[in-house]
Amino acid sequence: MLKIGINALYLIPGAVGGTEIYLRELLKALAQIDRENEYFVFRNLETGADLTPHAANFHDTPQCLHARFRPARILWEQTILPLEASRYRLDVLFNPGFTAPVFAPCPCVTTFHDLQHKRHPEHFRWFDLPFWNVLLWASAKTARRLIADSQATGADLERFYPFTRDRVRVVPLGVERAFFSLDRSRVENVVLCVSTLHPHKNIGRLIRAFAAWKSDSRLVLAGMRGFQTAQIESLIRELALKDRVQLTGWIPRRDLLGWYARARAFVYPSTFEGFGIPVLEALAAGIPVACSEIAPLREVAGDAALYFDPASEEQIAAALARVTRDETLRIRLTVDGPLRARMFSWEETARLTREALVTSPSSASAVRRGS
Repeated sequence: MLKIGINALYLIPGAVGGTEIYLRELLKALAQIDRENEYFVFRNLETGADLTPHAANFHDTPQCLHARFRPARILWEQTILPLEASRYRLDVLFNPGFTAPVFAPCPCVTTFHDLQHKRHPEHFRWFDLPFWNVLLWASAKTARRLIADSQATGADLERFYPFTRDRVRVVPLGVERAFFSLDRSRVENVVLCVSTLHPHKNIGRLIRAFAAWKSDSRLVLAGMRGFQTAQIESLIRELALKDRVQLTGWIPRRDLLGWYARARAFVYPSTFEGFGIPVLEALAAGIPVACSEIAPLREVAGDAALYFDPASEEQIAAALARVTRDETLRIRLTVDGPLRARMFSWEETARLTREALVTSPSSASAVRRGS
């Protein structure tokens, strides 16, 4: 039996996007498949005790930390968390949100969801980027093993941090079973996009393409109000789309499932992703999907989506028209989507993650070759 720490200090409910879904679903699945090892979930004060599964081998370990003040969270992670790891005599510390304590008293396994700070540094605020560069380099350098959400992210890790080459393990993410059983008998004339309003999500081009399409459909943008919110709201006013484009902001999971149940089509125009959970959710729900032709989304959707060049407003507009009006295509995507999505499950994510956590350092290369 191992004592495994979970560094959940980064998690701020409703404020960290897909990495929140990742951690919550992963912990639930770990509790289902692993009754042997002990888990200690180190969380901040913004995150409730509901993060920790109700299982005898899972222990809620709250820390006296408000993580919304990022410098405090980083300082706590680098100083107090190692002391906590020693106190609980951890055998391994799992860091599911990019960063890890540099001087941890036990081996670390750290998840990199993407390397956007290397691929697109222009999308980061000038005062944030140095911290991303230093902390993520340190996490990659010191980790016993690194978990990547996709082959594309795994390749980026080896490209930008060549010293990780024998320590990277690709562990695809999963999708909640609830998406497969949504009642889609009351579909509305809505195109859904589930996305944070950040620059790389390409929402501006989507809105301009939607305006050029001149349809009677509505566009619903469901997700966190990110760095580009003001520009997006201004663009909607400029194009006189206030009655046709809805920004929901962050909404509870139950409400989001309702939009997946009612949407006629799903669009995802992102220019950069580490995986693409919303695309997988839409596939599972049986919604015809149109998304960017980028490597991580190809890994997720395979042949079960309609692809477009995210740099082309004309292609986005054409894809919107096809995915809502071409009934032959819609029938195929409705059937192929759930079939593709069943290839991904949180149980498999948990199994592969547990394997990465408990495997001895000397067998890291063997584990990677066998994945």
